[in-house]
Amino acid sequence: MSEKTYKIIELVGSSPTSWEDAAKAAVKTAAKTLRDLRIAEITKMDMKIENGQVTAFRSRVKLSFKYEA
Repeated sequence: MSEKTYKIIELVGSSPTSWEDAAKAAVKTAAKTLRDLRIAEITKMDMKIENGQVTAFRSRVKLSFKYEA
């Protein structure tokens, strides 16, 4: 079995409907430029509020992908 190395980055996704959709948006965006995405971990969730109303859900996501030197 060969040794593997993974890099971890952190992104913030946003959605007007849910934290789940916000996390999916972060993964979808990352998948456009990164290969071999492995694990996504939601580390923080928050909401944007304007005029007393929730206008966006935000999810901070740690993503790991295979590191190729």
